[in-house]
Amino acid sequence: MNQPPPTITRLLPWTTPEGKTCILVSDGGPQGGFSFLADRFEAVQLEMALGLIEHAADLLADSEATDKELRFLCCQLRATLVDVHRVAVSRGERLAGDNETVGE
Repeated sequence: MNQPPPTITRLLPWTTPEGKTCILVSDGGPQGGFSFLADRFEAVQLEMALGLIEHAADLLADSEATDKELRFLCCQLRATLVDVHRVAVSRGERLAGDNETVGE
């Protein structure tokens, strides 16, 4: 008997304009269009985080960095940490889901 594909939920790496969580509910599996878009979006977020880490190292090493520059850096680091945390949670949930499927 053919069983319908399992319903998959995925935390997306972006939020609504109001800051609410976005979740993809799909029966298309991880190869669906939105999953591909989310994967690419996550990759960009992680690349940007790496660039910001490098910029932070440079700015923190600059003894003439202004309070305004350091405050802006802190705001950007916070936003990046939120993004990276969301990516980590999403990937962790998907790994846990894979482990549950393997164990069945």
